[in-house]
Amino acid sequence: MGDEAKQVVVMRTDLGMGRGKMAAQSGHACVMGADRVKRTHPGWYDAWWAGGQKKVALKVPGLDELLRIRAAAAAAGLPYQVVSDAGHTQLDPGTVTCMSIGPAPGSAIDKITGDLKLL
Repeated sequence: MGDEAKQVVVMRTDLGMGRGKMAAQSGHACVMGADRVKRTHPGWYDAWWAGGQKKVALKVPGLDELLRIRAAAAAAGLPYQVVSDAGHTQLDPGTVTCMSIGPAPGSAIDKITGDLKLL
């Protein structure tokens, strides 16, 4: 693969989610994203798994920025997974909370998310 594989979660900070809610949404993004990559890019998945499943949590101020990141990931050919809430607790059904990119080569993800701050 050439460089370390990782998975990035990009979380919206404008929704007022509690820490537990953010953790749960991040978990959804990680699991769904990894499952997709396991099917579509098995070499990336295997390298990520063998390397310890590196994950990085980043933040964006709102939906517009999240959608910009999604479009950049799609344009770069990187696998991503957007998470929408079911609406059982803190948010309305269908609220987009976060997304994952990868597992994929870290250098490719960094080109899209390198300017974002850690959550």
